[in-house]
Amino acid sequence: MSFEYAEWAKQWMLDGAQWIAAVVIFTGLAQIAFYIVQLVFAAFALSNRPPVPRGATLWRRYSDQAPPIAVLAPAYNEELTVVESVRSLLALQYPDFEVLLINDGSKDGTLARVIAEFGLEKVDRFIDSGVTHQPIRGFYASPRQPRLLVIDKENGGKSDALNAGINACRASLVCAIDADSILESDALLRVVRPFIDEPELTVAAGGTIRIANGCTIDSGRVTHVRLPTNFFALVQIMEYLRAFLMARLALGRMQVLTVISGAFGLFRRQRVVEVGGYSHGTVGEDMDLVLKLHRHMRDLKLDYRIEFIAEPVCWTECPEDARVLGRQRSRWQRGSLECFVRHKTMCLNPRYGRIGIVGFFQILLVDVVGPLVEVLGYLLIPLLWALKLLAWPWLLAFLAATFTFGIFVSAATLILEEVQLRRFPRARELAILALIAVIENFGYRQLSNFWRLQGWWQFVRKQQSWGTMTRKGFGGATGAT
Repeated sequence: MSFEYAEWAKQWMLDGAQWIAAVVIFTGLAQIAFYIVQLVFAAFALSNRPPVPRGATLWRRYSDQAPPIAVLAPAYNEELTVVESVRSLLALQYPDFEVLLINDGSKDGTLARVIAEFGLEKVDRFIDSGVTHQPIRGFYASPRQPRLLVIDKENGGKSDALNAGINACRASLVCAIDADSILESDALLRVVRPFIDEPELTVAAGGTIRIANGCTIDSGRVTHVRLPTNFFALVQIMEYLRAFLMARLALGRMQVLTVISGAFGLFRRQRVVEVGGYSHGTVGEDMDLVLKLHRHMRDLKLDYRIEFIAEPVCWTECPEDARVLGRQRSRWQRGSLECFVRHKTMCLNPRYGRIGIVGFFQILLVDVVGPLVEVLGYLLIPLLWALKLLAWPWLLAFLAATFTFGIFVSAATLILEEVQLRRFPRARELAILALIAVIENFGYRQLSNFWRLQGWWQFVRKQQSWGTMTRKGFGGATGAT
């Protein structure tokens, strides 16, 4: 009897081990299959809309038709970089734009520095009340800088500051950016193209975010593209290439884009007001806005487009410290989960068409289930193989799904970048990134999933803080936000 019991228990453990392995491998293969589809769509999108190489060509084509744009730059404790950031924004090449710097109750000298540097004085400004935000304490402007308006308001967070800018602006299009990022001078001319080509349909468009660490920056401009020497910054360059040049370009082509980066996105103001602007009480406000726009347009049964354009570039500083990077990734994971739950009724719902079926399936697979299953695989499959509960083929299938195809996707994205955009001028830099595409799979990828699990835990605990983000600043001074 005891022998029969032992055989039964052994068979049960073997079946359980194979079932766990099958779930992990199937999830990994499903993600890889989705990534390969994205690669194909990204290549197709780039070939159908080849980059316009020169800003002068863009100006000739679009300057007469370009609609006014309000650039919204929320700033909180940006004393170290705010003047350089504003100078960079005022130097943008675009026919008709206004820069609204929103001081979100900074505790440092952000407001005083910008007032002193640009000779601003307190002015009156009529504002709409279309979206909600904390009270505004004052407006500052100067006839010498007619494109600049500074809004001083009580602290309410980034989404609250953006809402204040939406109420105060006059333009039909609003461009949301981070005050500590750098837009390339022709970025607005490039990102506005969908609004000119299809003005009745386009409600939003996003551009590419690239890592500025290691680059030479002069007077608020990236003058030489260089790779950083810090390992975490190098790995993030590969991550950003995959996220923007592959995933978002492809999802935009499929019309299932679920997020436009909060660091650089252009929106039709009327539609943003109709959905109530940026939501409070979430750290995924950029993703939440895009999902609200999808839901709103689908509910109204109106045709619309939400696009992603690879050419316009916003440069940003990425964390080089593991603790800061971990806090950022945990927050991003928490934001994705918050948005998924807020809009869960759209998930796999045919009423919402391709965004409900394809877009939300991608969130479910990559952001909700992905980190849980992948960490489960790292922990259990090698252990089950060591205990002889799994045969070699199961372990090899797991390793192939985890590492081989991951390296393939990264390498293919790098090839796409070189063939179409060529932002890295030297072969040595491409070789380094190719090496990073391999190395990141052994250690960093597992660490990244651990941070995402922390995000899951913070989501379960309903944690809402952003956490301290220490930055060096483009001028080299260190600050925290």
